[in-house]
Amino acid sequence: MFLIPDGTLLIQLINFAIFYAILNVVFLRPVSAAIRKRRAYIDGVKNDTERFVREARTLREEAERKRAAARREADESHVQARSEADAQAAQIGATFGDRANAIANKARATVEAELKTARKREDELAGALAKTLLDRAVGAAR
Repeated sequence: MFLIPDGTLLIQLINFAIFYAILNVVFLRPVSAAIRKRRAYIDGVKNDTERFVREARTLREEAERKRAAARREADESHVQARSEADAQAAQIGATFGDRANAIANKARATVEAELKTARKREDELAGALAKTLLDRAVGAAR
C-alpha cells in the first residue's frame, strides 16, 4: 500500500527534466525574450511620448515668449510712430498757423488802410453826395 520508490520515479524525474529543458528552449526563452522586447518597445514609446510632450510644451512657451516680444516691439513701434506723427502734425500746424496769421494780419492791414482812406475822404464824399441829392431835389422841384 505504501508507495515504494523504484526506477520509475527516477525515469519520471529525468523525463520531467528533459521536458522542462525542451519547454525552456522552445517556449519559455523565446516568449520571455519577446516580452522583454515588447516591454522595451513600450517603454521606449512611453519615454518618446513624454519627451515629445515636454518638447511641445517648451516650444509653446518659446512661441508665446516670441509673440509677447513681438507684441511689445509692435507696441513700442506704434507709440514711436504716433509720437513722430504728433510732432509732425504740431510742426505742420505751427507752420500753417503762422502762415494763416500772416495772411490774416496782411488782410487786416489792407482793410485798415482802406478804412483810413475811406474815412479821410468821408467828408468829401458826404459833401459830394449831399450836393448830388440837393441838385436832384432842387432840379425835380423846378
